[in-house]
Amino acid sequence: MSSAEPLIAVAMSGGVDSSVVAGLLQQQGCRVIGLTMQLWNQRRLPELIPEGGSAGRCCSLDDVYDARAVASILGIPSYVVNFEERFEREVVKPFIDDYLAGRTPIPCTACNNFIKFDQFLEIADGVGAEKIATGHYARLSFHESSGRYQMRTGADCHKDQTYFLFGLTQEQLARTMFPIGDLSKPQVRELARELGLPVAEKNDSQEICFVPNGDYAAFIEAYLREQSINSRTPAGEIVDTNGNRLGEHTGTHHFTVGQRRGLRIAAGEPLYVVATEPATQRVIVGRNQELLRSSLVARDVNWLSIGPIRDSREAQVKIRNKHVPAQAMLAPTGDDSRIEVRFDEPQRAITPGQAAVFYEGDLVLGGGWID
Repeated sequence: MSSAEPLIAVAMSGGVDSSVVAGLLQQQGCRVIGLTMQLWNQRRLPELIPEGGSAGRCCSLDDVYDARAVASILGIPSYVVNFEERFEREVVKPFIDDYLAGRTPIPCTACNNFIKFDQFLEIADGVGAEKIATGHYARLSFHESSGRYQMRTGADCHKDQTYFLFGLTQEQLARTMFPIGDLSKPQVRELARELGLPVAEKNDSQEICFVPNGDYAAFIEAYLREQSINSRTPAGEIVDTNGNRLGEHTGTHHFTVGQRRGLRIAAGEPLYVVATEPATQRVIVGRNQELLRSSLVARDVNWLSIGPIRDSREAQVKIRNKHVPAQAMLAPTGDDSRIEVRFDEPQRAITPGQAAVFYEGDLVLGGGWID
């Protein structure tokens, strides 16, 4: 392997996907360096750590250890880079602010936008890396006629992660590689076994890395206490869509649109959260059909594989990561940063703070945040 080969910085999380990325690139003759991001001090807010530890989260201390072990087996240099301060500023605090404002945030997307494909690229520059590579299930190509990098869904539809990647820029895509985008998860695990990697059977992370017990409301309250901020959220009323009082709650941040459990109200039929109003401290509930909406407006739209549209365009739109893309019409608003989405069929639980991501088949057109 020649030192003239370009250096690639692999974001090694300690999981099987990024570990296989490092191994594949090395097999292809690339010069590889592993960089593991330290994002959150796992010892903070110890009252939230469940008995037996917080298995299942990404970016834990065990993950750092696993990433180093894999790098040692592959014989590549590896370093831990501390992004805790920026992660707290760009991901954790906005997460809390969103919940308190009645939105349901996606911290993994914010982490991609502001950490993994932003500050990580700055660190890659510092070590002389020409490109970065991650273990995301997505595919990239360059479209000659448009001069744009295009993103397509991962070949494994069950693992596709493009919903969380809609905010990436052309400049970031030009320096990014997704080496396992054409593979299925079973194929990735088999490659890990062939490479002799100890993480071949490691479970995928399931929880948000800074919420150890999965209780977002408890995390918000514990964080505010730690910061000496009044964590007492005012109680309020639970009302139906006609304004009739049905019960009380201890804070709107305990609720999100579409929620059914935990309402603690007696009703003759199933009721769901239709909306939250932090300004009035009201939680509004209704029947399932009252969750249906025919349209939404997305803000801060990022056009990924195509430029901003000037005319209405058909697309398939995801409003949650596990949502089956729904047929819709994208309607320009006269502001490139905002788009109206008109669904062919009403969609359930369109939630402020979540993302609306636009597809044309497997091509990711772009996306924005639901207002």
